Amino acid sequence: MEGAAPGAPRREALAAQPLPEPQSRTGRVPPAGQAPQDRRMRQCGARRRNALTPHRPSVQLPLQTDPALPGRSEPGDCDTDVLIVGGGVCGTALLFELARYTDLGSLTLVERYGRLAQVNSKASSNSQTIHCGDIETNYTLEKALSVQRTAAMIGRYADLLEPLVRDRCVFRTPKLVLAVGEAECRLLRERFSLFSPHFPAMELLEAEQIAAWEPRVALIAGELRPEPILAIGIRHSPTAVDYEALTASFVEEARREMSSGRRRLDLRLSTLVRRIEPEGELFRVELEPSTGPGSLPGGAGPGGEASTGEPPPTVLRARHVVVAAGAHSLLLAQRLGFGLEYSCLPVAGSFYFTPDLLNGKVYTVQNDRLPFAAIHGDPDVRAPGQTRFGPTALLLPLLERYRPSSFWDFLKVLRLDRAVLAVLWQLFGVADIRNYILRNLLFELPWLGRRLFLADARKIVPSLQLSDLRPARGYGGIRPQLIDRRSRRLLLGEIRIEALPGLSFNVTPSPGGTCCLGNALRDLETIVARLGCRFDRERLERELLPPPSGGVPAVSEPMAA
Repeated sequence: MEGAAPGAPRREALAAQPLPEPQSRTGRVPPAGQAPQDRRMRQCGARRRNALTPHRPSVQLPLQTDPALPGRSEPGDCDTDVLIVGGGVCGTALLFELARYTDLGSLTLVERYGRLAQVNSKASSNSQTIHCGDIETNYTLEKALSVQRTAAMIGRYADLLEPLVRDRCVFRTPKLVLAVGEAECRLLRERFSLFSPHFPAMELLEAEQIAAWEPRVALIAGELRPEPILAIGIRHSPTAVDYEALTASFVEEARREMSSGRRRLDLRLSTLVRRIEPEGELFRVELEPSTGPGSLPGGAGPGGEASTGEPPPTVLRARHVVVAAGAHSLLLAQRLGFGLEYSCLPVAGSFYFTPDLLNGKVYTVQNDRLPFAAIHGDPDVRAPGQTRFGPTALLLPLLERYRPSSFWDFLKVLRLDRAVLAVLWQLFGVADIRNYILRNLLFELPWLGRRLFLADARKIVPSLQLSDLRPARGYGGIRPQLIDRRSRRLLLGEIRIEALPGLSFNVTPSPGGTCCLGNALRDLETIVARLGCRFDRERLERELLPPPSGGVPAVSEPMAA
């Protein structure tokens, strides 16, 4: 993988650069000596002693407790400026951006498991892909351009990291989308003509060129496969991500930023949110220890060591709360009476492993009548020497793939009624969808499933043999597909439930990981507008946002160690 640009100087810490003066709600800088609006509240975390856990080599952090934080604050007081619920890639991306680009004094992140990124951000739970819109044939040009900008933020962020950390998070490989047959080849040529002016790295590959990129895709026994093939390829760009490692890096960089001055970062693992309710200008959040699988008993650290200090308070008062917990965001929102117009239809994905057959990611043309991802092949970033094929698509009544007890949570968010039944009837009324769902159900059968999947995987590698395929046990996650019960339609993207000013719930199915930094920026701007804190927008845009088309990237210095 490529490193940072040669000669790039080291980056100084955020605290070393003064942030721009805050604007008042009228847009004017407050006169000298006059505190900006809400300054007293913004300093609620800074005025307490800095309780940041000392730096550890491990990225999985123990529960942090602060004896200076009482379980109950005085009226009008707060325990943290921003509370983030969810320790996956989306929640931790927001944590990083708030720590690096604002002057907020106190940030808190709560995660139900004893380690970060244990649900959909776990490396084995997703396809480890940066979806840029270039090879995703189900994206319109408008959506592709929108995703392209936010997807590029991951590569820009990776350039700020130390090389050893960057090489664990983001990977550069070739990628292509493969068309097989006359109809698909014609569609792909048209797509290349439309998209290539906006994606200059695209190359249109004929069969011989595909053979040079991916021999096993184009050749059978050394000869070109008989059917017509065509591909759009991108030769070298950030294409694969270990979202679990990326999550850890976000937290580590946030820790470094918050270690300066009197700022405070409070990370609470193995902790559940029971209730959130408004209390004046604040939010009163009730917490309790998590006792489910993967949680740490008694606030133990990630290695099982006992935590020190007083037990964490069961009540936090926060100025702003963002819930970024996947399908659990909807579960918590509906428990509090918000987002009742939505239902959740979980779609599980399974994978198969083969020996090392591909040099990079190979996607296939999407059936535009299917709301599910087409099969693709990917070198697995956590399993060297193996290629992962999938995903399948299985309607599964769980919110977490390998936690059977989440069935009861699924029933709560399903909210089965006539509207939901109408959407299901519509889906099964489309022959392509009905046949696809039934075929994917057969994929789960022990003897038959592997043989059926082989026929699909041979579209990518025509010489693939049954003996090459084995189920990827423990791999695959849940995509929380949402149904709008009001309009009676299936929603294919993310939703954001703005429950109250200062309280939001984000449900981000794929490409939620790809857009994690872009979604975090949206939440950051909302927080800045509401809390009146300083925001170094110019620095964020210089470091994370791609330059305009045809522009020259600004030089970004790597983050200080």
